[in-house]
Amino acid sequence: MDFCDMTPIFGEVEAVWSAPSTTPLEPFLFRVHGLQNDPSGLRIIVTDFQSNTFEAIRTRHQLEDMKDNIGIGGNWSEFVDYIRASVKSEDVKLILEGQSESGGASHAKLIAQKGKGMPRMSVSLAKLSDVVASQAMASLSMELYKEYKNVHKSLVKEQERSFNLTVVVAAEREKNESLQNMLSRKNKSQKMDTENSDSKSASSPQDASDKQITQNQNSTKAPNRVVPAHRRLIAYPICFCLP
Repeated sequence: MDFCDMTPIFGEVEAVWSAPSTTPLEPFLFRVHGLQNDPSGLRIIVTDFQSNTFEAIRTRHQLEDMKDNIGIGGNWSEFVDYIRASVKSEDVKLILEGQSESGGASHAKLIAQKGKGMPRMSVSLAKLSDVVASQAMASLSMELYKEYKNVHKSLVKEQERSFNLTVVVAAEREKNESLQNMLSRKNKSQKMDTENSDSKSASSPQDASDKQITQNQNSTKAPNRVVPAHRRLIAYPICFCLP
């Protein structure tokens, strides 16, 4: 991995004077990126968009010397990762020195440290003025805007993905609730059928017994039927007349 493969790094850096000074300091922004004509080269721009704009360009050879001076072991890719992590950390400072005739400091130094107790990188920055300073500020502003657009696009895509995922989750939840309701109704119906079946099974022997008792009672009763009048026998007295 080289610095040309590294995504440009933007950040705000705290600036302090190396010696006590009454000159107030404005916020500084910086940009660290690789060089188009040198894949292993590195460029640093720091500016307050007023009277202090600084730049540092380092070649592969200069960076290897810095690697040895700092005492960072490992291969080149590990060194690139270390530089990137250092300038992205919260322990980044800009030291201003001297007074420039055009205003502001005459030179500066960017100091960054990946973590407490780890090697500290220090890069000297040259003062830019006039047109060169304006071009550097314009370049940083334009690249910062491009980075903003990229971040905004990524945010919009993430929001769309999150919304679509929310819709899918809501649909799945609704589907699951519908299935749960159907299953609940089915279980309730099966339970009612089982209860009705058990109730019928329990009442059937009693009904049969009651029916049998009724039949027996009916069969033991003597019939009290009235004989029709035309079928009744009437006893008439018989008279015999003797001559």
